[in-house]
Amino acid sequence: MTPSSTLNTLFLLAGSALLVHGPCASQEDRIVRPYDLLLTGGRVMDGSGNPWFRADVAVRDGRIVAVGRLAGQPSARTLDVTGRVVAPGFIDIHSHADGGLSSSEAARRAAPNIVSQGITTVVVNQDGRSSAPIKAQGERFQELGIGPNALLMVGHGTVRQRVMGNDHRRPATTEEIDAMRSLVREAMADGASGMSAGLEYVPGRWSTKEEMVALVGELAPHGVYIVHERSSGADPMWFLPSQDPPGQPTMLDNILELIEVSERTGVVTVASHIKVKGANFWGSSGALIQLIDTARARGVRIYADQYPYNTSGTDGNVVLVPGWLRRRLQGGSPAETLERALQDPAITADLERDMLHEIARRGGPEQLVIMDHPDQSFVGKTLGTLAREHGVPPLQMAVQLQLGGDRQRRGGARIRGYSMAELDLEALAAKNWTATSTDGGIALPDDGTVHPRYYGAFPRKIRHYAMNRGVLTVEDAVRSCSSLPAQILGLSDRGWVRPGNHADLVVLDLESLQDLATAFEPHQHSRGVVYVMVGGEFVVDEGKLTGVLPGKLIHLER
Repeated sequence: MTPSSTLNTLFLLAGSALLVHGPCASQEDRIVRPYDLLLTGGRVMDGSGNPWFRADVAVRDGRIVAVGRLAGQPSARTLDVTGRVVAPGFIDIHSHADGGLSSSEAARRAAPNIVSQGITTVVVNQDGRSSAPIKAQGERFQELGIGPNALLMVGHGTVRQRVMGNDHRRPATTEEIDAMRSLVREAMADGASGMSAGLEYVPGRWSTKEEMVALVGELAPHGVYIVHERSSGADPMWFLPSQDPPGQPTMLDNILELIEVSERTGVVTVASHIKVKGANFWGSSGALIQLIDTARARGVRIYADQYPYNTSGTDGNVVLVPGWLRRRLQGGSPAETLERALQDPAITADLERDMLHEIARRGGPEQLVIMDHPDQSFVGKTLGTLAREHGVPPLQMAVQLQLGGDRQRRGGARIRGYSMAELDLEALAAKNWTATSTDGGIALPDDGTVHPRYYGAFPRKIRHYAMNRGVLTVEDAVRSCSSLPAQILGLSDRGWVRPGNHADLVVLDLESLQDLATAFEPHQHSRGVVYVMVGGEFVVDEGKLTGVLPGKLIHLER
């Protein structure tokens, strides 16, 4: 055991003695009252990022009551977890589980794909979208019962829509901003833990920095601001060079705005699913990191979250043929529209320009993988491979996918773009201000195509980036999944294995830990997540989902 591990153990032993046997404990507690659960012999990674230490962990009444040498103490259930890691339950700071947690299906509210990753708490209502009013959403969660704990955000886009209606393609007036501020205050009073924004989406993309400063200021002092970027690469996802003026915001511009908003308001700010997207933007992680590190060095409370995959998009449905084509040439199937467009040189020039831009933004021809096509020989191959096999440029191959594929489907095929470079992913994953997230919702096997992050994000962070790639230590990877998001959110009683905290715990078998979900077969639970407890109740027991609903709605103290 390392010196720091010894100190940790001594500290925790002392703390547990005070909590379990201190002067406030009843005579019954001190003498005969057994623990509800005792985990013995495990390697405790307490969430701090410090080296693991060997200790037993005791739970009573939904709380951790002791950490230390406790073997042989009376307990209703004792589990020998020798050789396994005991860690805090993971906290997903960017989750889209809100719809599933409101479902009438108990099996969905149990959030099987979420808890099977070790996630015990989710932060929902992301990308500027939330229910209104927030209070009713929280009451529904509590009335129906949910698997993991949940924190609610108020959505900037929802607030903006309520005030501005359909007249939102412009900056808000002072009066409209004041009305939005009032709605944010109301949501915070009703239980929101902060505000999310989707600044690349409708209607958030027409907001100004001054609007965001005014609204984020209403979150102080304890709320958090979680932001889907205005752009994740060289330009926003909606940008097309034939349709939109140049000079649109880049990811660097987005980070600069977030830094300024956080600095001016003092509010903790999180850059959602931070990424460097597009072959023409790869390598820019160094500049993003420099901006954030410099800001943090002067006290700006800016963080990021990241899902550990180099592909974006929930359903893997990249479309290389722009949508404006059918709007300009109305009538006919997507394939028929494209055939007509190719007869017009002016339209063809715009079409080629936009398709080449989209190919680059999605990672280039070698990063665009055919997931579904009427010709099964195409499936699993990249656009670049198909172009070489057919002896045509990638652009022409993209046209052929439409003309020779599913003629009723825009693009003719389902394509997944691997638009991020591993060098950028690894650089961002290694930073001590990057929390792990899924950017995924609740999925059941019959739900169709989802991103593999729905099932595997947290185990993948530990297995691939810590254990295989060595980008960070396993202890730091666990920290990015637990105490770091707890710190960002202001949760003092979750995210660490220590006496007094809620018994949100995960037990991992590191030897077998592995994310199994893939783009082609996403509905696969990860391996090696042996036990998961929410408030001391098992949602995963010996690797099996229990379907129980012990989750609570968490309100931050104000």
